[in-house]
Amino acid sequence: MTKQDYMDEAEQVLFHVYNRFPVVFDHGEGVYLYDTDGKDYLDFASGIGVMAFGYGNRAYNDALTKQIGKILHTSNLYYHPPLVEAGEKLTRVSQMDKAFFTNSGAEAIEGAIKVAKKYAYLRDGHAGHEVIAMEHSFHGRTVGALSVTGTDHYREPFYPLMDGVKFATFNDLDSVKQQVTEATCAILLEPLQGEGGIYPATKEFLEGLRQLCDEKDILLIFDEIQCGMGRTGAMYTWQHYGVKPDIMTTAKALGGGVPVGAFLVTNRVAEASLVPGDHGTTYGGNPFVCAAVSKSIDLMEELQLPEHVQQVTPYLEEALEQLTKDYAFVLGYRGMGFMQGLLIDPKVAVGEIVAKCLEAGLVVLSAGGNVLRLLPPLIITETDVDEMVRRMRLVLDTFVET
Repeated sequence: MTKQDYMDEAEQVLFHVYNRFPVVFDHGEGVYLYDTDGKDYLDFASGIGVMAFGYGNRAYNDALTKQIGKILHTSNLYYHPPLVEAGEKLTRVSQMDKAFFTNSGAEAIEGAIKVAKKYAYLRDGHAGHEVIAMEHSFHGRTVGALSVTGTDHYREPFYPLMDGVKFATFNDLDSVKQQVTEATCAILLEPLQGEGGIYPATKEFLEGLRQLCDEKDILLIFDEIQCGMGRTGAMYTWQHYGVKPDIMTTAKALGGGVPVGAFLVTNRVAEASLVPGDHGTTYGGNPFVCAAVSKSIDLMEELQLPEHVQQVTPYLEEALEQLTKDYAFVLGYRGMGFMQGLLIDPKVAVGEIVAKCLEAGLVVLSAGGNVLRLLPPLIITETDVDEMVRRMRLVLDTFVET
């Protein structure tokens, strides 16, 4: 089949809810993807932050192949070794106490909300509690996750959503305090906003939230689905700040490419919230995905990827800074580690840059606020940064006014 044959067949059989780019990827190697015509693409999107180790990592592939030969699924009615191994490693690197494995990041958010509501229900003896989330946040596509996503256009077609959600301004502690009532059970945020435009939290904001939550017995929930698992130079972004949440969600790079997420809680929250019968999942935490989680954490540590991100980040940021100097419509950059955004003048549509980059063999993303988003595999080197800049300049040059 030709590339066009694949695309035509896809549109015949798939529900059209994605505006896919006109490329058919066939395989990957290292930090490169290859389409069905053999063209190479430098990947600075990593499947929206999923492919931390790039493509074709032999140790990762061997671990999954070995597990396929043993057992894929048992259900959560029984124990199995990969579940125990993944749970021990994840709680250790996250510095949390208890884990619940899900199938996705959105499901992890759903579970986190349920934990907070059950905690408040047991504390107060009644339901009807509220969650404070942040404007311009993104937490997923399910009804509960949409309810706490602070971007109107994602939510509006699906009203009514979950009741009891208020939105505050990110990095504005006073705006959060104004929303707190006796009904508040949780404050939910991304320590580094992704879809909303690559906005890092300030240390003062997170410290203020932690103090507020401690004073009011409110649970602090950090969504680390995109910014976690080594991407910012720590296993989880909150570890840069020293502000520990009561509940944390993780996914994307957690499994290195297989669909898996998790929410984690402290012992205090675990002992005063969900009990058997309150929550569950058929596939979540099955032997296959847990083998992937276990090996992913092993590789994070063996390859010292958080440390590698710290080492290469200054070089990447210097390159981004140079782009802002060389192109008037590139207004600046912001982010942490390998989660960076170039701020593009609204006069230039970031979607057009993304599309032209793909034509030039560079895979990048967009984010809210006309931001060009970079989420490369965590294994990129300075040489890969140079090649990214070379290919991007070919595109940016086409937008320069003559």
